Amino acid sequence: MSGRLRLTLASWAATLLAACALLPLVRPASWIVQAAFLLSVQSGAGALARRVPLARPLTVAVQALVALVLLTLVFAREHAFAGLVPGPDAFRFFAELLGQGGTDVGRYAIPAPLSDGIRLMLVGGVLVIGLLVDTLAVTFRSAAPAGLPLLALYSVAAGLSDGGNDWLWFLLAAVGYLTLLLVEGRDRLSRWGRVFGGAARGPATESTGAWAPVRTGRRIGLLAVGIALVVPLALPTMNGGLLDPAGSGSGSGSGGGGTISAVNPLVSLRDSLNADEDRQVMSVRTEMEDVSDLYLRIVSLDDFDGTTWKPSKRSITTVPGGGFPAPAGLGQDVERAEIATTVSTADWYGQDWLPMPYPPSGVDIRGNWRYEPVGMTLVGDHGQNTQGLTYGVRSLDVRPTAEQLAGASAPPAALKRDYTELPDSLPALVSRIARQVTEEATNDYDRAVELQEYFASTGGFTYDTEVAVGSGSQAIARFLRDKEGFCVHFSFAMASMARSLDIPARVAVGFAPGTPQADGSVSVGLRDAHAWPELYFEGVGWTRFEPTPTRGSTPSYTVPDTSDSAVPDPARPSEAASSEPSAAPSSREGCTLEQRRLDGGCESEAPSAALPTDGDGPRWYAVLAWALAGLAVLVLPLAPMAWRLRIRAVRLGAHGRSEADAAAHVLAVWDELTDTAWDFGISPDESLTPRKAAARIVRLGRLDPDAAAAAHRVADAVEQVLYAPRPRPAAGSADDVRRVTAGLRSVVGRGTWLRALFAPRSTVRVVWSVSARWAGVRERALALRPTWRPTGRRPTGRRPT
Repeated sequence: MSGRLRLTLASWAATLLAACALLPLVRPASWIVQAAFLLSVQSGAGALARRVPLARPLTVAVQALVALVLLTLVFAREHAFAGLVPGPDAFRFFAELLGQGGTDVGRYAIPAPLSDGIRLMLVGGVLVIGLLVDTLAVTFRSAAPAGLPLLALYSVAAGLSDGGNDWLWFLLAAVGYLTLLLVEGRDRLSRWGRVFGGAARGPATESTGAWAPVRTGRRIGLLAVGIALVVPLALPTMNGGLLDPAGSGSGSGSGGGGTISAVNPLVSLRDSLNADEDRQVMSVRTEMEDVSDLYLRIVSLDDFDGTTWKPSKRSITTVPGGGFPAPAGLGQDVERAEIATTVSTADWYGQDWLPMPYPPSGVDIRGNWRYEPVGMTLVGDHGQNTQGLTYGVRSLDVRPTAEQLAGASAPPAALKRDYTELPDSLPALVSRIARQVTEEATNDYDRAVELQEYFASTGGFTYDTEVAVGSGSQAIARFLRDKEGFCVHFSFAMASMARSLDIPARVAVGFAPGTPQADGSVSVGLRDAHAWPELYFEGVGWTRFEPTPTRGSTPSYTVPDTSDSAVPDPARPSEAASSEPSAAPSSREGCTLEQRRLDGGCESEAPSAALPTDGDGPRWYAVLAWALAGLAVLVLPLAPMAWRLRIRAVRLGAHGRSEADAAAHVLAVWDELTDTAWDFGISPDESLTPRKAAARIVRLGRLDPDAAAAAHRVADAVEQVLYAPRPRPAAGSADDVRRVTAGLRSVVGRGTWLRALFAPRSTVRVVWSVSARWAGVRERALALRPTWRPTGRRPTGRRPT
């Protein structure tokens, strides 16, 4: 089997092994068989093109064309000419199918069903990565850079996977890449011949020295893979935080230590809640008399970086067995009542955080759960989630009065410092509007109520789920200017404005009050997903506010002239339905995720819409990365031609007018003559004299008399430089080389001429130059080895010169 064929098989295997990391994302996994078959056809087309041989750019173009035909045959056969040739209809169908695939990716939880759109994204992505790997490793014989597309494929899968077998997919991808390097190394050794592997150590060295680099590379590769797999197990903070997408937990065991990583929980909420239908998430039974205040809180976001809110890195402990400690800041004089709530989650709802009323005072639940004391949240440990759970929560129904909130003393300095921090990138418009809205308020409570009323009623804001979330430091300013958004906009903006007024604030993520049922339970569905701000008042603690219009219920302590019965404001219904007549369907069952996204038919707060990374468009670094990738795709195939043009200009541009530079100029011209002949298929023969080498070029190149005379004149000039006591400048040598080039070009076919132009053989001198420099560095390093050894010992090997 030839070296190129072995490299082709190795690149095919490496791509498939890296693609295995995508298997947990979709069910069923039958797409991998189809991808393997199409990838083998694409690789076979490349092998045939290289055997013809075609120029390297043409080989890549043939493979890309074959991949397009294969995708057309599999996915768009009915929209193509003769079922194979894609036309405008086929490309439009591909665009529609990719759009459908993007929608399905956001719609389904992992593992997603294998729709046609998702299958096109998977199979097409594998073919693209396979083409890049084959091009780099086989066509251009550079296996090391081929690891970049393999890493990109694995990174996409690892970033989306929520399973606990990430180490297995990493191991498969690493094995594939190392195999590719090993095969490429053996092929390189076979082409270069025997490589000196070090000083003689015994009789067997004579036959095995050529494979010393292979053994060394294999050992280094195995050691690197072993370190990458073992070190994360020894470092708890590298084992994936409890808030990481994999949900693998943190810490090194079942003890009470560990941390929660600062990862945006909205990403995990998106994966859990973006089902195909608007289904019931939980069924809740509670002792609370007014269920309009039954908010189920999941996690709090207290770190604001100017772009989005996210949870800080927090320490976690075991779940307290005798009940939770009192919440921070809650005084003894505030009325409260302990209530019991039972929650039953759906079998399909797999969330890492446990929804609970706030503040919880105790929980009765089975499984591997950990407690985060600052946010008073429970987090699943090592894959534990909420699927099909029934658990009981005891919580405090805190009933502060407006007077108690208005008379709250200053919060602790440390808490105020942590929860009023704002980034410098936040636009000044945010704090300016906050001061304008609250200019008549005399205390923090009045300021908070004014902010709530500004968003909920007096500010002219419109609740609209079709508004893009936005990203970057200008997102909040844009929302305040356009006055359209949904719960994420309202909660993020109010919390930011409260912090600008030195009121400690954070954002809570969870579920708004659900819909009461006839049997006394409360049904909590997908469209009840919600975000709201929490502000801190000393003596009361973290206190909920509701700035989002038509969502949840207005807290009784923020409603003027309210009684102690805490009757909810009828203008703020507890149901999640919109008050706008055209915004929502008549029933929960009629509201699908597609309607919520495309038609604005319901006002769902599915956290997929709350992802801060969706933004108003691609980030600048994403645009830059795609631009650089496109530039690389255009430049890399033309790099050999550009290098040869530059070298030719340098060699023929020196005039050699003086005796000092005559020799350098003539030798450079001779190198250009031999390299040009090499590009046209006449390989150089270093054993021949210049005169015989010129005669060989004339004979094999079938040069006409004028070009042959020019070649001999250049050879005579080289001999004069090499042997004359005082070399004289040779006029017209550069023009003679141009005549020889024209003569070679006139007798070859178009294919040979294109290859000499776009893929010149003489560019291998770049590799030789790098190899020679590396050998020089290595020899200098070996020459220093005796100074590193203990005195009195004589190193083995050759004597130093």
